Amino acid sequence: MSTLEFNQRLVDLGQIMEYFAIGLTHNKEEALDLTQETYLKALQYRTKFRNNVNFKAWVLTIMKNTFINKYNRKAKYGSMIQSEEKHKALMDNKVDPINDPQAVLRQKEIESAIGQVKDEYKESFLLYNKGYKYKEIAEQLDVPIGTVKSRIFLARKELMDSLKSYKN
Repeated sequence: MSTLEFNQRLVDLGQIMEYFAIGLTHNKEEALDLTQETYLKALQYRTKFRNNVNFKAWVLTIMKNTFINKYNRKAKYGSMIQSEEKHKALMDNKVDPINDPQAVLRQKEIESAIGQVKDEYKESFLLYNKGYKYKEIAEQLDVPIGTVKSRIFLARKELMDSLKSYKN
């Protein structure tokens, strides 16, 4: 498909893209932003389009993925702000965690819970918490990266189950 044909088909989808974007965002202005971003990405990845693929589905998939990525970023940013606020509140409290008996007790409980994590998950989890990347852990343990991710996830799940009293 020529560049001119591609551009024309993309422009022809404009109204459909806007309706789809409104359905995703439920906000007219955000929908227009999402539509514009989709136009840009479709043009940017024009060379990835294959002629035997449904053009409309290809463009709307770009839009849906863009929306999901933005949503995930917003959710992550929001949780970062919340944890920053919690950290600030803790710092403002001016309690010395070393001399705080509750903090010492919590630390011991957490360490005990980590000790209870299944051995097959624990090593990956501890390496990850020390700052190693998934790839580095996979190489060190000589296992696939997916196995490392799975083990860390399962270790976290075990810890969350055993430390339910700390959930807010």
